[in-house]
Amino acid sequence: MDTEAKRAQKASAIEKDPRWASVVARNPQADGTFYYSVTTTGVYCRPSCAARLARPEHVQFHATCADAEKAGFRPCKRCQPNQAALAEQHAAIVAKACHLIAESEEAPDLAALANHAGMSRYHFHRVFKTITGLTPHNYVIANRMQKVRKKLGSSDTVTEAMYEAGYNSSGRFYETIHEILGMAPSHFRAGGAQIDIRFAIGECSLGSILIARSDRGVCAILLGDDPEVLIRDLQDTFPRANLIGLDEHFEQLVSQVVSFIEDPAIGLHLPLDIQGTAFQQRVWQALRQIPAGETASYTEIARRIGAPNAVRAVAQACSANKLAVAIPCHRVVKNDGSLSGYRWGVERKRALLQKEERYV
Repeated sequence: MDTEAKRAQKASAIEKDPRWASVVARNPQADGTFYYSVTTTGVYCRPSCAARLARPEHVQFHATCADAEKAGFRPCKRCQPNQAALAEQHAAIVAKACHLIAESEEAPDLAALANHAGMSRYHFHRVFKTITGLTPHNYVIANRMQKVRKKLGSSDTVTEAMYEAGYNSSGRFYETIHEILGMAPSHFRAGGAQIDIRFAIGECSLGSILIARSDRGVCAILLGDDPEVLIRDLQDTFPRANLIGLDEHFEQLVSQVVSFIEDPAIGLHLPLDIQGTAFQQRVWQALRQIPAGETASYTEIARRIGAPNAVRAVAQACSANKLAVAIPCHRVVKNDGSLSGYRWGVERKRALLQKEERYV
């Protein structure tokens, strides 16, 4: 067999190997599963390497970096296969930045965070948003909100809690706090005292249902098997609120929600009191845009909100949703279309989707 025929035979063998497709696609998901070397350059790379694609007849595959180096190849300086993957490096950098934000008395600005990470401000901003789903600024706000919730329960005054959480201006504090807490901070600090929350419990094909409404709108739609458990859940959220039940007019609201559950085609149009972090609200808004009768994967939702790597955070936002059916987290499924966890049980999720397929 002449040299040209041998070259063609080797190229054909490499092209038939499924690992070659990952190299051609520069698939980052394949990083760490194997490495490839190029005989003409003497280097070995990870599958996602952005270097010019080698001719297949010059390629060899290796299970580990050690195997490649034992065969006489040196690591590529571009993709650095013998070091942690770039995504892992970025995740570690962002984790350190998040820790810095959490531990700082005064929230660091973008320039300080980027300098700490050893990146330009633009590059750090892009990497941080890709990993967390939030901009550094919005993450700082979310972190402050978390601190505010804790400090309001332990500080003597709202002002003290405000400064302990890192706010230097009461104006900026009150601009954002009501949307997150759903009430004045003084009322939140008192466990919802002086806040009227009307609620009622009904029954539907999914079991018991509790609907609660503040002055701003519906703040909870809870599903379960035991009405007492649903009431305790509401009480735990607002331990000192003035919970008002058995309101004749409110019963009509329950009937409206139950009718929607049984016949999704009628739609559900209610004023909502949506309380959550900036990231959670972005996720919940994306969920409300999924039409009845359709589904989307967690990965798709992450991509729609501009945070393709925040799939796990999207799932956590879905599980934090307290407005069943109004914010349709039941329409989010796994990549293969199968059902995953649901705050109110997978069987209820399946039943809701079946109803929507039937009526819509």
